[in-house]
Amino acid sequence: MTAFIFPGQGSQKVGMGVELAEASAHAREVFEEVDEALKQKLSGVMRDGPESELTLTSNAQPAIMANSIATLRVLEKEFGVALSDKASCVAGHSLGEYSALCAAGAFGLSETAKLLRLRGIAMQDAVPIGVGAMAALLGADIEKATALAEAAAEGQVCEVANDNDPTQVVISGHAEAIDRAIELAKEHGIKRGIKLPVSAPFHCSLMEPAAQRMKAALEETSPGAFTVPLFANVTAARVSDPAEEQRLLVEQVTGRVRWRESVLAMREAGVERFVELGGKVLGPMVGRIDKEATTVSLVTMDDLENFAKEHG
Repeated sequence: MTAFIFPGQGSQKVGMGVELAEASAHAREVFEEVDEALKQKLSGVMRDGPESELTLTSNAQPAIMANSIATLRVLEKEFGVALSDKASCVAGHSLGEYSALCAAGAFGLSETAKLLRLRGIAMQDAVPIGVGAMAALLGADIEKATALAEAAAEGQVCEVANDNDPTQVVISGHAEAIDRAIELAKEHGIKRGIKLPVSAPFHCSLMEPAAQRMKAALEETSPGAFTVPLFANVTAARVSDPAEEQRLLVEQVTGRVRWRESVLAMREAGVERFVELGGKVLGPMVGRIDKEATTVSLVTMDDLENFAKEHG
């Protein structure tokens, strides 16, 4: 069994999607449709930068999705490898859950781009710049990270945001609490904490205003049926009911990204191969979660061609 998986924020870089767009009209169509939906030349920012503009949450989220979907579209249209034939399930990391839903037919491409643009703006607006922060804890498992977050909170918000793999957990909350956590990391048996270059404290309770905005948006643009089940971030469990997924997408804004548990749940469900579309971030994480799992990351035309030769 195979899972198609979709990367989240942090996988953006200037030049993303350029090779695909030059090689394939199908990729160009994806980028054009996203530009049109957002009334912005996002593909130009992806191609030429500046990096500071691409990194803005409101640009990074739809850009990463567009790149993933363009990769999938080329795989399907140029190489004849269809998600519905090859994938038993899908999953995505944070915003990647929207890419996964788009890939599985629950949202149209334009709808997904607009939802992610709003999600990016809502998350940015939820907390004034400088008030919140996030840090990656290296050499931390979930127990150590939870204990550290509780010790550093001191009445402020300091919560586990992403349980990525057995060696990396991300915490999120008030900037002072995150600074305290970084200082206390060694005392809790954690190698070190590194502040992340993000503009808001994602996936913690400070994001509640953003969750409310996404609730309203998802009531207007609700997911339709999906062709294959999805493993949701906040439950690390299989979902196939659109109404349940709509609720989980709202919870996801403030909730923990349970990526490590999601991968283990997919493995338990019989998934042997994980195919990452449009990034090289999740593949290595999967490898650290379960060394027995097979992973492949599809980014370039060569990657797609080789994958199609093997699995077409």
